Amino acid sequence: MAPKNATTPSSALEQLQKSKALKLLAIAETLSPKDLPQSAQKRNSAVSDDSEQNGDTHPAALEADLVHYKELFSKLRFSYVEQVTKEKFLRSITDNPPRLVEGSENDEKEKEILALKAELKERKLEIAEVLKQLEDKGRQLALRYEGIQLRTAQLESLPTEIQSLEATIEKLKREQTPASNNPELALPLPETTRLLQTRESELAAVNAQLLKLQSALPSKSRELEKLERELKPLETQKQGTVAAAKEARRRREEGGGIGDELEERGRWLRASEKALKEMLEVGN
Repeated sequence: MAPKNATTPSSALEQLQKSKALKLLAIAETLSPKDLPQSAQKRNSAVSDDSEQNGDTHPAALEADLVHYKELFSKLRFSYVEQVTKEKFLRSITDNPPRLVEGSENDEKEKEILALKAELKERKLEIAEVLKQLEDKGRQLALRYEGIQLRTAQLESLPTEIQSLEATIEKLKREQTPASNNPELALPLPETTRLLQTRESELAAVNAQLLKLQSALPSKSRELEKLERELKPLETQKQGTVAAAKEARRRREEGGGIGDELEERGRWLRASEKALKEMLEVGN
């Protein structure tokens, strides 16, 4: 039984879907086309179809907005400087009495302006480097965000696929006929794998023993042939001994004096035969 605090796939997906929106997307929403001048709206209409489908949050649309605002602020800065210069000039000539500027003051002001320009240029370089770093980081985050969205979509489809697979497994189990009484056929996959490995090792041991016996078979066959050759003279001797014993028994029954001698000889021959058989391990 799963613990109460365990996170289920459905709850994890809900938590991902309820996550806070990205700050970059919130910033992009403030730059909606309805708040831009008419020229900016015309520019946005010229963005590619891909950016139109994804709205102003698409990187192409954001880059176009950035270029447009750079151009716009450049024009505004030039207009502002021009307007301020005209205003100062008009004030200087309309003052009563008019304010006169010496050449030394112009030189000091020029030096001050050059120093400010140098500092401004340095700050511009620093800001450009920071913007480049932010741009690279933004591209990386955009790729990661797209990957997370793709994986989230895949995770949303997984529960349905899992349910379908479980239903298929249950259907296959019901359709499995006939049901086997062998408990080894109903083992899970890990136990089945271990049982298969055990059976394969046993089979390998039997095959090795069989190969060993097959290699020893020619020598055993030659030894058997040798024993058969040695047995043939003994069989012939046995037959002669049996015939002599029968003849001795017949003569003894007839009452001849030589019967006892033949009987004693027959016992000796039988004892000799038994000893030879035990030595050669040959049965009757």
